Amino acid sequence: MIKHSFCDQELIPIGISSCLLGERVRYDGGHKGHSYITKTLGQYFDFRPFCPEVSIGLGIPRKPIRLWRNQEKKIRCVNMGNTELDYTDELTKCGAEQKEWQQQLCGYILKKDSPSCGMERVKVWGNIMPIREGVGVYSRCLMDNFPYLPVDEEGRLGDPALRENFIQRVFAMHRWRDMVKTGLTVGKLIDFHARHKLIIMSHDQVSYRQLGRLVAATTRENLRLNAASYLASFMETLKLHASRGNHMNVLQHIQGYLKNALDLEDKQELVQTFENYRLGQIPLIVPLTLLNHFFKKFPDEYIANSWYMNPYPAELKLQNEI
Repeated sequence: MIKHSFCDQELIPIGISSCLLGERVRYDGGHKGHSYITKTLGQYFDFRPFCPEVSIGLGIPRKPIRLWRNQEKKIRCVNMGNTELDYTDELTKCGAEQKEWQQQLCGYILKKDSPSCGMERVKVWGNIMPIREGVGVYSRCLMDNFPYLPVDEEGRLGDPALRENFIQRVFAMHRWRDMVKTGLTVGKLIDFHARHKLIIMSHDQVSYRQLGRLVAATTRENLRLNAASYLASFMETLKLHASRGNHMNVLQHIQGYLKNALDLEDKQELVQTFENYRLGQIPLIVPLTLLNHFFKKFPDEYIANSWYMNPYPAELKLQNEI
């Protein structure tokens, strides 16, 4: 039986905008240090800071840059005081040059609203009021090069559901990297899928079935191709919001592994706890804690090996708010 343990796990490599770690690299010589990132996530993540604006030689302090829609309707990254000073190509080249170290990452945290690092809804200026429809030049390169990589902005980490989703994807990506590091085989892919089935179910039932068929059709001959397809679909599925209804389906599925073990009183307690969760009266951690209690008394190998019950360190308290 495989045990889940995060105690001795190596820190997970995560790319991050340098200013979020307190580095004074912003245009005004300041920073955007983020205490949750440094103090909480820093216990589990090995941050790899990078500032593309400094990397291309822009000074500190410097004139701010912004996204600008030119007369040809193309979005460029220019100097705020002089649109003739265009840094788009330099930032694009900079992004392309970072692929070697980025391919080792299990996630990336970007600075919101940044014309170089913003993930979404960055202001695009023109002859009228700016429209929030842009993507930072550097971050676009990153996401185009690694579409399966968990990427988010520090602002979104303030939302409990978005924070849980990002961190769950990071730990899943880390487990995939560990599996591949030791040599990919059909058996390892099957085991990876088996241990993540319940997590996949909590995000999307259709993807659960599609990924199952993909794994079942994998042989030594098509392993590399199918593994690449699996990773892309798996990580895309985990981006989807794991709804309360989907979690209820998974909890009831897990309950089936206890049907011959629990007495009537325990079964009633479990059913009532599930109902309280369905109604939004308690967070997910409550039914999961009760299930973990019962499985300690009545162990099941499949449940013990599944990552659904303990997808990341309990100290992060992510399931307390969803």
